[in-house]
Amino acid sequence: MGFQYDDDVPVAIRSEVPTAKARTNRLLPWVVGGAVAAIAIGAWAIVQRSSPTPEGVETPAESTAATPNSLLGHRPYADAAPESLTPLASNAAIRLRSPAAKAFDELQAAAAREGVRLVPLSGFRSKKDQEALFFDVKAERNQSVTERASVSAPPGYSEHHTGYAIDIGAADQPATHLETTFEQTAAFRWLQANAKRFSFELSFPRNNSQQVSYEPWHWRFVGDLESLRLFYGDRSGTPAQ
Repeated sequence: MGFQYDDDVPVAIRSEVPTAKARTNRLLPWVVGGAVAAIAIGAWAIVQRSSPTPEGVETPAESTAATPNSLLGHRPYADAAPESLTPLASNAAIRLRSPAAKAFDELQAAAAREGVRLVPLSGFRSKKDQEALFFDVKAERNQSVTERASVSAPPGYSEHHTGYAIDIGAADQPATHLETTFEQTAAFRWLQANAKRFSFELSFPRNNSQQVSYEPWHWRFVGDLESLRLFYGDRSGTPAQ
């Protein structure tokens, strides 16, 4: 089959029938150039595969693998063992894991010395307690599951199950209990400035990654290995036991 030329090639050149040698000489630069380009592309691909991802940049696969085993934005937790729980000094009806209870008692006493009266509102809650809180209130308020999940975890998915989470209020401003207006109190400002000294942190700040509604009253203890494992460990597997 002879060579065909398109209309972009000048007529004078198209009218000539190239010899085999001329065709070879004419094609040689293109063949050599193509081979060089292929080698360069192959080398670039190898470098890309072997180069580490820059620190702090997730690949799509990493993003998928790191997705927590969550439900409606909440992570799974098992109930704390009853023998691991200790009543708070200021309210024996509220229990936390022993290290968290001790730390909260110390935090509360430190705040009182500075004229700030903190009150514990809720500590450990079982899955059964959470079931009523989630479904009964959902029905009472005529909420969808997503609306309810934005303000309360489904049973089996609450930090309160762990015995490390506590809801805190201002004793002198009960109207702010479990409300975002708590952030306007001296109690909240004191917690912001001092809670870390007692290994407590805010679980759901504004714009949190779990997309749970902002809860300035909800704090969790992260002062021992078990609490770190629960809140910062691998969340891709089964619920912690």
